[in-house]
Amino acid sequence: MSALFTRLAERHASGHARNDITLHADTRIPSEADDFRPAAVLAAITERARPGVLLIHRPSNMRAHPGQIALPGGKIDADETPVDAALREAHEELGIPPDAVRIVGSSDLYRTGSGFEITPVIGMIPPDLALDPNPHEVAQWFEAPLDHVLDPRNQQRMEVEHEGAIHHTWRIEWHGHEIWGVTAGLLVNLSRRLDWLA
Repeated sequence: MSALFTRLAERHASGHARNDITLHADTRIPSEADDFRPAAVLAAITERARPGVLLIHRPSNMRAHPGQIALPGGKIDADETPVDAALREAHEELGIPPDAVRIVGSSDLYRTGSGFEITPVIGMIPPDLALDPNPHEVAQWFEAPLDHVLDPRNQQRMEVEHEGAIHHTWRIEWHGHEIWGVTAGLLVNLSRRLDWLA
């Protein structure tokens, strides 16, 4: 077992055993909302001296979330677990073979104002794994250092207007890539659970 996997597993277990962590929640959700579509994303962490996390830019012509930065993922099919769905979507979007991913564990459900209930799945992948992005779902991909995106000092709280109300979200910038909204919220919550820089 690699040192990185051991550290991830230990941080995952200790962080999710705590009940004193304040998680970010999407405040765009109406108070009466109760019908969410299940989805899952894969936080694919590269096993290298300075681990990274894989992120994708959605094509600008996509119907859902065009042009935004995301973790690979999508809807959970009726016969799938969140892990199954995250692995399938990562394979469909980036060509990551499911058997190349060592699953660390799942994290907190994240409900979005667009009606999804997302399960983040943390997994470790080999360094320099050959990727084969699907051009219909991925405009480009990049790897951001894990210690950068999970550093609270790089997580900027920002205000957005939605249906006449002001809501708070997050922004994380990396070399011209602006990670914000749902993806930034997921990373903020992972940073609080894993406490990576402690």
